Amino acid sequence: MTQPIVVVGAALLDTGRLLAARRSAPPELAGRWELPGGKVEPGETPEAALVRELREELGAETETVDRVPGQWPLKPPYVLQVWTARLRPGSPDPKPLQDHDELRWLTPAELWNVPWLDEDVPAVQEIKARLELT
Repeated sequence: MTQPIVVVGAALLDTGRLLAARRSAPPELAGRWELPGGKVEPGETPEAALVRELREELGAETETVDRVPGQWPLKPPYVLQVWTARLRPGSPDPKPLQDHDELRWLTPAELWNVPWLDEDVPAVQEIKARLELT
């Protein structure tokens, strides 16, 4: 059995808000919202992949904080792992550069105001529980 390929998602947090990104591609996902991130490349740690993906997709300089407990199946052979992350001091504001056409900072009360990708819903529920603890 082949090892699953890890896709990292960022729970990018700022002043108690979570960054959501609206997909512009591929067509079957366009208009739905997700945690930004992407595939871990061979030889790369998930944390390094997340920092790289957020730089490529959002133009933001970030650092990972903690892994969110759990792992969620995507289309085989992929699995989603999520880390909380924060903007580094002096980072530019995130912008939708690749695969997204809009970004939104959501408060805990606003988390369900956007149509999340089905695969991201359990991770967002886990993040919401953490946001309410702080």
